Amino acid sequence: MHSHTIERWKVFELSLDGPAAGNPFTDVTFSAQFKYRNRVLEPDGFYDGEGVYRIRLMPDMPGVWTYVTKSNHPELDGHTGEFTCTEASPENHGPVRVRNTYHFAYADGTPYRQIGTTCYAWVHQGDILEEQTLATLKDTPFNKMRMCVFPKHYIYNANEPVHYPFERDQAGQNDLTRFDLLFFRHFERRVEQLDELGIEADIILFHPYDRWGFATMPAEVDDCYLRYTVARLAAYRNVWWSLANEYDLMRAKSMADWDRFFRIIQERDPYQHLRSIHNCYQFYDHNKPWVTHCSVQHSDLEQVAKWRDLYRKPVIVDECGYEGNIEKHWGNLSAQEMVRRFWLGTVHGGYVGHGETYLHPEDILWWSKGSQLHGQSVPRIAFLRSILEQGPVDGLDPMTTIYPNASGREGKYYLIYYGLHQPAEQTLELPGGPYRIDIIDTWEMTITPLERFFEDKSQIQLPGKPDIAVRIQKA
Repeated sequence: MHSHTIERWKVFELSLDGPAAGNPFTDVTFSAQFKYRNRVLEPDGFYDGEGVYRIRLMPDMPGVWTYVTKSNHPELDGHTGEFTCTEASPENHGPVRVRNTYHFAYADGTPYRQIGTTCYAWVHQGDILEEQTLATLKDTPFNKMRMCVFPKHYIYNANEPVHYPFERDQAGQNDLTRFDLLFFRHFERRVEQLDELGIEADIILFHPYDRWGFATMPAEVDDCYLRYTVARLAAYRNVWWSLANEYDLMRAKSMADWDRFFRIIQERDPYQHLRSIHNCYQFYDHNKPWVTHCSVQHSDLEQVAKWRDLYRKPVIVDECGYEGNIEKHWGNLSAQEMVRRFWLGTVHGGYVGHGETYLHPEDILWWSKGSQLHGQSVPRIAFLRSILEQGPVDGLDPMTTIYPNASGREGKYYLIYYGLHQPAEQTLELPGGPYRIDIIDTWEMTITPLERFFEDKSQIQLPGKPDIAVRIQKA
């Protein structure tokens, strides 16, 4: 009988010695049943080398939890114990969940307003670059990072990873029955470090950009990999599951495969972390019950309200194009256009993701390898985040009766974005006033309050330049 204390939504870990002979990854089953009153969670355990087996739990209720282990090997079967889950510390808000159909909140109710970025292969670059990435993130507004489990083979990303997910022989052949433990320990440490920065880890489980065979593994290997990854990572509160980056480019996988992968995650993750899948050309059916939110690649951010209506789930345009100067059309947006797309996605009731692709003499582009940022959009995105954090806790919903690019909460709060348009005046219908109005310059990052209150039919003066927004709040 073991006894421990663990904070709510942190990781409780039980380690046991068991069989090392044969292939413990495939021969041994190991799980546990954790109970708190009528709450029962049954996470899978995993083999972590040298005869050591671990099982992790993210307790989500304060109080005394008990457990009993289950295994097909007697050394691992029938171990019992208990631990006390204490209240969460002030900075620990728990995992992110869907709230109010189209929005998100942490488990403790704190609003979560997604401001994400993408560094697909940052965990495969070695400690120097990876530590630079973490240092850069400390001074950004980003609260979600899209990142791949498997290494990536693509333009500006031709280097070999430091670690591989499977054991390899001297000829570079993968043993798809044995996981490389250094790889997974390294990966989960990076997930922990993101959590320490308050950043969600949007973990991309498959992708098509591959030269090692990871995109075309047999079905039984795919399934084993998913179960092992969930067993190791699900207990971290900042985990999100993205089934794929550009799933529709993975020709070796069928729609039935993607459905099966979703069900494996859904069945094996005791905490039901958020689940999505990212497209290139063709959307997956986000109406399927195992999809918690839409992860979209699209350049037209005015479509967000339509996707909300179609799927009745939160919409994150994780890839709307990248600020940069590479030759690919998706990677040479101006900073101004990146910021405009963030604002458009926001006022149509969704959330947007950032990326950066400036040419670098050593091919160190943020979107793939991380390291440092060079563009101008990030402080403006931080400015948008600050405005959202001052706004309604229930999130922004489209308000096209006020203006085509507007969102808010009826009778309480409105946010209008003019983008490329540059009106010098605007007539607004504002029933239920009076209201305070601020003129926001989204590029210069200024907020100018108008001096009087407004109600009913009101005309306001505007700067007559692009990139202006108007914030209207009940006085």
